[in-house]
Amino acid sequence: MKIPLDYICVKSGILCPRCQKLVDSGVVSNLDVEIMRLLLDIEENDPQFKFLKESTYIRAVQYGRMLVVILDIPNAVSQHLLARLGRVLADRLGGIKVRIVKNSRDLKSMVSQIVAPARIMGINTVWLPDGTVQHVIRMSRYDARLLPASMRDIEMLLSQLFKYHFRIRLV
Repeated sequence: MKIPLDYICVKSGILCPRCQKLVDSGVVSNLDVEIMRLLLDIEENDPQFKFLKESTYIRAVQYGRMLVVILDIPNAVSQHLLARLGRVLADRLGGIKVRIVKNSRDLKSMVSQIVAPARIMGINTVWLPDGTVQHVIRMSRYDARLLPASMRDIEMLLSQLFKYHFRIRLV
């Protein structure tokens, strides 16, 4: 797996000056270092996750009991295999919900991977008079019960992940 830090630094847990500078500046968080270490360990020891060798680690964000890990993954990898990787990672982290998300330029596809099995009807972008941008995710009331966490937690998680304000609106 391609990672932003040195392989040896992540595996040993002792960071070289360059890697420590990346962590101190906020480019890479301590959570990222921990997740990278676990993913490298899974890549080496579990043959069913061979696709991790060709993947690139982007970032991880946690809010409450839910963690989202964004990876640049080859297209041939199924969503079922990513869900299995999320369960393995959740077991190693102590039972929090983990979503492995394929990196994409399309906001709707990334959000739909995070809120699955709930379906989203669409995403509206609202430009406010003060210059901020807000995204409104529309979903049916029926699908809201299928969300992997509370609506508030998902809104905050998406806001941390994409640096925009998100709101879920039930239709």
